[in-house]
Amino acid sequence: MRLPSLKFLKTFQIAAKLQSFKAAAEELFVTPSAVSHQIKALEAQLGVILFERGARGVRTLTLTDAGAHYLEHINDIFSKLESVTEQLQIRYGRTIIRLNVPPFFANEMLLPRLASFSQAREETDIRIETTFSAPKTHPPEADLSIVVGAGPWEGLTVHELFAQSFIAACSPAFLLDNPIDRYADLNGKTLLVHEERREAWERWALGLGIEPIKPNRLVRLDTMSAVVIAAEQGVGVALVPSRLSADRFAAGGLVKLFDAELSTNESYVILQRPEDQEREDLQEFTQWILNECRVENARMIA
Repeated sequence: MRLPSLKFLKTFQIAAKLQSFKAAAEELFVTPSAVSHQIKALEAQLGVILFERGARGVRTLTLTDAGAHYLEHINDIFSKLESVTEQLQIRYGRTIIRLNVPPFFANEMLLPRLASFSQAREETDIRIETTFSAPKTHPPEADLSIVVGAGPWEGLTVHELFAQSFIAACSPAFLLDNPIDRYADLNGKTLLVHEERREAWERWALGLGIEPIKPNRLVRLDTMSAVVIAAEQGVGVALVPSRLSADRFAAGGLVKLFDAELSTNESYVILQRPEDQEREDLQEFTQWILNECRVENARMIA
């Protein structure tokens, strides 16, 4: 049996992911007609229809049952091929560390300090992937993951970085226009809410033993980065990650309203597979992150 062209399979994967021949063409730097011809050639070789052909003018592609089944396996194959290729480069070429981190951790903790590691180990390449929703486990395509959660992390090696907690904060300008001296002063103010932590303000009030805050408006945002930026821009009051917002407090972009923090049962941790523990590059990178977090912790205590 003659196997399908790898090029055609990649085209199918991208078209299925984007649900559009036109969008796939833009990503592949070819014409929509070329994408359509490649898909038709793949279907002809397989003897199976992969996409439903809707009415003319309908832009969204729909996979057939056969197409959806095939896509699951194609995704696994390409993921494995990418992993094997990078492992080959690791063993016989330049070292590559594949790191998966939450976006806010990357922005506030990792990227501002990454130059020091890069200078110490110039022969190591680093690929950083961030996701809008914080990862909850260690993805197969990553060598190291930084995850915020409570576990359990079964079958993985775990290094704890620091506990997750939140503190009420706003911009100096917002505080000037909206004096807040007591918890009750938050009533009638605009509160910023992270979509993944909608109950955070209720939990904060419950922990303090006070009545729930009654804002005049809620502004809900889908990322913690957006929440913090909105707070700095004077949109309202936010519960921001205490540890990761330290630089913003020090720079004066945010001010803490109260000392009381919302503690959680979560921590930021580094996850890796046990079989990767012997890799020298991963050991060095893990130790570097641990040291950076300890230095930051000592700075905050001082």
